[in-house]
Formats: sequence, structure tokens, C-alpha cells
Amino acid sequence: MKLTAVILTLNESRHLRRCLEGLHGVVDGVLVADSFSTDETLAIAEAHGARVVKQPWVNYATQFNWALTQLDPDTDWVLRIDADEVLTPELAAEIRERLPTLGPEIDGVYVGRRMTFQGRMIRHGGLFPVRVLRLFRPGRGACENRWMDEHIKVAGATANFRGELIDDNLNSLTWWTEKHNKYASREAVDLLNLRYGFMPHDSVANIRDGSQAGIKRWLKERIYARLPGGFRAFAYFFYRYFLRFGFLDGRAGLAFHFLQGFWYRYLVDAKVAEVGRYMKTNDVSVEKAILDVLQIDVRPQVSHDI
Repeated sequence: MKLTAVILTLNESRHLRRCLEGLHGVVDGVLVADSFSTDETLAIAEAHGARVVKQPWVNYATQFNWALTQLDPDTDWVLRIDADEVLTPELAAEIRERLPTLGPEIDGVYVGRRMTFQGRMIRHGGLFPVRVLRLFRPGRGACENRWMDEHIKVAGATANFRGELIDDNLNSLTWWTEKHNKYASREAVDLLNLRYGFMPHDSVANIRDGSQAGIKRWLKERIYARLPGGFRAFAYFFYRYFLRFGFLDGRAGLAFHFLQGFWYRYLVDAKVAEVGRYMKTNDVSVEKAILDVLQIDVRPQVSHDI
């Protein structure tokens, strides 16, 4: 059985070495799909024996699905992991011991995922551990074609592992807010697509399959997206911080739940409203407004191997 980890990178020298060291003895190979890093990312990847391929960045889904086409043909399983994530020892052992025993009917495996913020593990707010599908058979799974909050989709049966991934980003709060500003633009695109339908709607939303990702996406698209903009951001923060005891996460938790639960989602709503105003004021299409306001080109992209 050959297991290959796929990691997307752009200037990830701060995290990549730690991630790769945690994969030793767990995976048989690592494929790093890089978007032309200018730091030590590529040197670190090559020093740890990873195979590096390069392609310009469009969005996560496009980059990841392109990376899947670069896998060695004898790959049996894929592990999707980000450069700032690490495997817990429990998950590493479970992958080594249980993955080879799974029957051919199993297309994917769900694992737990937790997050740290400013050095503190976030344990409350009803968020973690989130169940994410991170192991799957190539040819039977792919990333949703979305601009934000992408999940792996498989058609067949899935299994569950008890071990967890830890998202432990070491960058500054300034970096975090700048990144989430960009995330907000991408999520605004997905919300606008729900309203205007200017590109295919690819979603794991399913309230019947029992998966956490499917249920959360269904609630987000069928209920949250239909609530008034701005109000829904406040309601979500109130739910997380007070009703689901986010306040127990301390000062770091207050910053996390406020910034990620309210500020970020309010910013998404403000960007959606800005695009709507631009459309009316300038009498342009939603695609044109998104390009001019958010600097995101939602027209179909053509990938080129580099």
C-alpha cells in the first residue's frame, strides 16, 4: 500500500519542516504543490525528500485537484494535510495500523481536527474537533470546486479514525487578519453564487448522510445564508461565545471567537453588500462586479503544468 501526502505551499518555511517531520514513518511519499514560493519552502521540501511540482495559484480547490493529477500512478491512498498542520501521535499510529486493513469498499476516512490560536488550543464554542475527510483513494475523491471552505468529496463508503490533526499556525495576528480578509472575499463569491448562480454549485451539503461536514454545509446554505446580512454574523458569535461556552477559552478564545465568529463573517456580509451596490450603480454583471470590487476573476480558468 502506498500512501502519499499532498501539501499545497506558498512561503511556508515557518511550518513545512515540522509538518514533514511528523509524516516520517507514516506516509510513503510527499507531493508538494507550490505556487512559486520565494522563501526556503522548496529547499526544505527537497531536503526531506518531497517531490515538488509548481503551478500558479487560482484557488485551493483548483490547486489541489491539479495536484491529484501529478500523483504517481501506483498511489493507493492520499493524505490531504496543510503545511501548518501536524498529525497527533494517535492519528499517526492509527494511519499506520488501520489504513492497510480497510476494505476496497472504503473510499475515504474522516479524522478529527483541532485548532490553536495565539498558542492556546480552542476547546469550546461548539467547533472542535471538527470531522474532516482527509484520507481518500485517488480517483475516488476530489476537492469541491469552491472558492472557500473546500471539502473532499467521495462517492463511496467512509470510515472514521479517532486520531486528530492539529492546526497550529505560528504566524502573527496581523498575518491572520490579512489572510482572513482574503478568505472573506472568497467566501463572498460563494454566497453570491448561491444568489445569482453564475458558476456551477459544488457542495457536500447533505442533511441525511450524517456527516458533520454535510450537515454544517446544509445549515450554512439553507438557513444561515438566508438570514439578514450582518445580523447573522452577530447571531453566530452569540451562539458560539455564550451558548456554546466559548468564553471558557480565555483571552485567546475571546479574540478567536470574536474575530473568526463575528468580524470575519460580518466582513463577508459587507463585501457581499458592496458587490451588490456596485452592480446597481454601474449596471454590470455580478462577475464584473466581483472582478472590480473583490479582484477575483470567476471566469473559468485554464491550468498549465509548469
